[in-house]
Amino acid sequence: MTLIPYIQKHTQLPEKGIANTVELLNQDCTIPFISRYRKERTGNLDEVQVGQIVKFKEQFEALEKRKATIIKAVEEQGLLTTELKAKFENCQELTSLEDLYLPFKKSKKTKAETARKNGLEPLAKIIMAQKSDEIEFIASRYLSATVENEDDALEGARHIIAEWINERTDIRNQLRNQLERHALLTTKVVKTKMDTSTPPGTSEKAQKFRDYFDWEEALNRCPSHRFLAIQRGEKEGFIKVKIELDQERALQNMARRIIKSNNACADQIELAISDAYKRLLFPSLSNELLKNAKEKADTEAIAVFSKNLKQLLLGAPLGEKRILAIDPGFRTGCKVVCLDAQGDLKHNETIYPHAPQNDSKGALKKLSSLVDAYKIEAIAIGNGTASRETERLVKRIAFKNPPEVYVVSEAGASIYSASKIARDEFPNYDVTVRGAVSIGRRLADPLAELVKIDAKSIGVGQYQHDVDQSKLKNSLDTVVESCVNSVGVNINTASVPLLSYVSGIGPKLAENIVTYRNSNGPFPNRTAIKKVPRLGGKAFEQGAGFLRIKDGDNPLDDSAVHPESYPTVQKMAQDKGVQSHEILRNSKLLKEIRLEEYQTATIGLPTLKDILEELEKPGLDRREKAKVFTFDQNIKTITDLQIGQLLPGIVNNITNFGCFVDIGIKESGLIHVSNLADTFVKDVNAHVSLHQQLIVKVLDVDIARKRIQLKLHKG
Repeated sequence: MTLIPYIQKHTQLPEKGIANTVELLNQDCTIPFISRYRKERTGNLDEVQVGQIVKFKEQFEALEKRKATIIKAVEEQGLLTTELKAKFENCQELTSLEDLYLPFKKSKKTKAETARKNGLEPLAKIIMAQKSDEIEFIASRYLSATVENEDDALEGARHIIAEWINERTDIRNQLRNQLERHALLTTKVVKTKMDTSTPPGTSEKAQKFRDYFDWEEALNRCPSHRFLAIQRGEKEGFIKVKIELDQERALQNMARRIIKSNNACADQIELAISDAYKRLLFPSLSNELLKNAKEKADTEAIAVFSKNLKQLLLGAPLGEKRILAIDPGFRTGCKVVCLDAQGDLKHNETIYPHAPQNDSKGALKKLSSLVDAYKIEAIAIGNGTASRETERLVKRIAFKNPPEVYVVSEAGASIYSASKIARDEFPNYDVTVRGAVSIGRRLADPLAELVKIDAKSIGVGQYQHDVDQSKLKNSLDTVVESCVNSVGVNINTASVPLLSYVSGIGPKLAENIVTYRNSNGPFPNRTAIKKVPRLGGKAFEQGAGFLRIKDGDNPLDDSAVHPESYPTVQKMAQDKGVQSHEILRNSKLLKEIRLEEYQTATIGLPTLKDILEELEKPGLDRREKAKVFTFDQNIKTITDLQIGQLLPGIVNNITNFGCFVDIGIKESGLIHVSNLADTFVKDVNAHVSLHQQLIVKVLDVDIARKRIQLKLHKG
């Protein structure tokens, strides 16, 4: 099977769209560019569909590379026939390819290999022929200095037969199918790892895995989050994990395929079947099953993480406002910074309103004067230690022009403040100042600030350290790239990290852009971008439509209209007797345009509709605007919670089994899927979104385990 049919088989997408997309990918076009500006070529495929094509293209190429390696290895052994080569080439799955290659693998010294060296392979063939009832007598012919008696000869022959059985594709597939359908996942506590001073399982670390000290579940029904929790428990040494299967049934299934007689040979084969199962097949295939289950759990966990990250990155921006940001703390004080509307640092200092200094009077006076002096329009307070106390303090101040007060997630701020990016941005300030600046900038534009932080450190996933790190990084990078390009980037203000995610740009060109901008001033138009060193025609083609220039020479440069389509816009304006800039936001004129008249060999209706939409609202940021939110001021710790209480909260993490809600205390509460709706919940994201403000009802409080069970209130 060739590439295009392979992708079509797995995606069910149109053949022509796949072929053209593959061609564009081979020309180094990016997913955002293809899905936005090449709709006519792809048949209007969206980012997700183009991403699927990329995935299965890479999968096919990896499979073909493995085939080539295997064929070469078998050929070097002098065992490659035309028929065998065809079998390798026709494999469409990696598992079947590896099964086919199994007999040709050069393995370490095995029992079967030893038996062959002892001359016992002919005896094994006689047994497998199943025609003799005098097998012990026949075995006596194969005695030697290394094979002292008939029992040794028969055992050696059985080792060879066991290897043959292990290499049979039909046997492996039969057992593989049985494992997939009927395998049990069992766990037991490792008592030697427990705290010996307390009953087993009561040490603080062990508490997290208490549910799995004696657990049994059908593996094919184990949800991804539970499987990853069990895997972590085993990795940390608290539990032992095993796969169990009905062995008797498995042996009977194998015997039916292999044993065709009822004589002494059959008895030997039955022993070989048992040996093959216990020593070779079950260990290998159960490990394969666990590996596949891990990959499936990883895929699901990464998908949840990616969904959450997308919602977080596309969170509501406050916009270009003058912001006072506070990174709250007790003993070390609250770090305060003042930012201008462009996010530049104008002032910083520390106040000590809380214990042990308790200088609330001085803090109130200082905050009031800073708000006046810097004409502050909004206050951002980090949601970490002392956040609630600081929020209450700020709300006591009688400002002349009261700014709105927002509580902002600090997740990952400490990672940013100690990073090279932060040091390069603020070389003369310490980590506390950088952290406070990050909090303020997150309020202004979450996307622009969060791209500076390793996505795994933002805290919107589960088991992010347990899943395949390479796959996680690739998936999260794709999400960030998608978000950045869907919003667009102001090339005259964007940071290097933000620019590096623009289609076709990357880290090195992003640095070149900022260096050029610092030396030559703001870019006056998109054409000027071509002057950046090493930014060639391909990079310009891929990135220009996503780079915005505000208040530049050409108003179209602040839109998602690609420069290659400017002549089309000019013709539209010319036909209406106006200049290009006069057609922008002119709903009356735009409604009169008949798109069919502007179709060409390369520009069709999908692109023309996008152009018209952009002309009506150029540079529109489709993200919602930030909203003020206040927690229940009476709830300060978990001990203040009462069953039945209704509380305001903010969704701060989403998983397959529910969502976690910040209710203003250290511990987040869980709304389990069963408490999200009165009906069955298939997709948590269909009911809640990250940072959504909602009302929850307290169902249960476990102070010892610091767990809070909530229910979504529909009132």
